[in-house]
Amino acid sequence: MLMAAAALAGGALPAGAQYAPRVTVYKNPACGCCGEWVKHMQANGFRVETHEVSDVMPIRHKHGVPDSLASCHTALVGGYALEGHVPAKDVWRLLRERPAAKGLAVPGMVVGSPGMEQGPPQRYATIAFDGREKRVFAQH
Repeated sequence: MLMAAAALAGGALPAGAQYAPRVTVYKNPACGCCGEWVKHMQANGFRVETHEVSDVMPIRHKHGVPDSLASCHTALVGGYALEGHVPAKDVWRLLRERPAAKGLAVPGMVVGSPGMEQGPPQRYATIAFDGREKRVFAQH
């Protein structure tokens, strides 16, 4: 049934996935690109719960996202924080591999990242972070 629901939503669960993880998103109500990222996550098999907030910074700080990795929205999934326009395939990999990290971030608002598809795409990295430590998790 879940596979059928994901297919109807325009996406599919990755091979071996048995459930649709819940992603809780905190975003400013005026931000359109955040809504597009939510659609990207839903199309790729995630259940998304959205909370409109006037200031994302307290959520970001509570979950250990460094200011240097800030973007326009913060999300939570499977005990990890997601900052910005992180591709769904990176989130599925994060949940599959379960690395020692607080989460993943795509800092800023990179053209070509999910939800930011207007204009010629730019190269970018998804960064894994844990406290002060940061490393490249994926290149796009």
